[in-house]
Amino acid sequence: MNQQNNLHQPVLPKEVLQYLQPGQRDSYLDVTAGYGGHAKMILESTKSPQKAVLVDRDDEAAHALRVLFAKQGARIIHQDFLAACKQLREQAMRFDMILADLGVSSPHLENNNRGFSLKGSGPLDMRMDRRQQLTAEHIVNNASEAELEHIFGQYGEEPKARQIAREIVAVRPLKTTGQLVAIAAKAWPVKSRRHPATRIFQALRIAVNDELNQLAAALPIWFDLLASGGRLAVISFHSLEDRIVKQFMSENSADRYDGQLQILTKKPVVATKDEIDYNPRARSAKLRAAVKIKTKRKG
Repeated sequence: MNQQNNLHQPVLPKEVLQYLQPGQRDSYLDVTAGYGGHAKMILESTKSPQKAVLVDRDDEAAHALRVLFAKQGARIIHQDFLAACKQLREQAMRFDMILADLGVSSPHLENNNRGFSLKGSGPLDMRMDRRQQLTAEHIVNNASEAELEHIFGQYGEEPKARQIAREIVAVRPLKTTGQLVAIAAKAWPVKSRRHPATRIFQALRIAVNDELNQLAAALPIWFDLLASGGRLAVISFHSLEDRIVKQFMSENSADRYDGQLQILTKKPVVATKDEIDYNPRARSAKLRAAVKIKTKRKG
């Protein structure tokens, strides 16, 4: 196993097993398989890697998945989860379990060259799929001040979105994450627990990768891909994602007319203090889960 695999610890592992309840010969779809932490754990229970489909749009993650699971018979798809799941639906695939662990993996954050990290300076990239053309650098240097303010306010919930957007426009072109951090630090001179650039980095990452639109469009497809009695678990890392997941599950809840989802988590499940101590990434993780109600056979 390579170094990147060791860097990434799956979040909420016990809780994922609790709500997905993997059984032998169950089929499994992981739409953000990353470096295989959750997949390894679940396939040890199903003992059916040939019935698993593992998706990731990051080339390094897809390569790691092939190394770990392809020889066992798992199908690896190097695509964003929306495109991959549309393809699986066209193929009339059905799964007993579907897992979505949203957000950025630890290897993304550890590699300054990917542009996700707040710690060291690197290129303004932030692409999860490096085959796409749109980068954070393009947005920062080409969007209007009003567009930047909207991105920071809408996707980052940044209180100083206007000030930061104005400063970016005044000093651009920007080439590095370090330059962006410096602008955010100027807007937030007083130290706090939150890094001054956290919100704008989140906002740019969401914009570059179209994360919220992809999630909203994919949720009904995941529902279609669930077998009768199948279980869906989604782990989100900020309120914007969690809100979309909560709304979808609520709108399709069995408590409503024609709803076909039994919601298993009345409130989002969060990490224990012990897990956060050894895996700080779990601090902001929220898991919601539901089961597709079994359809009754006629006659």
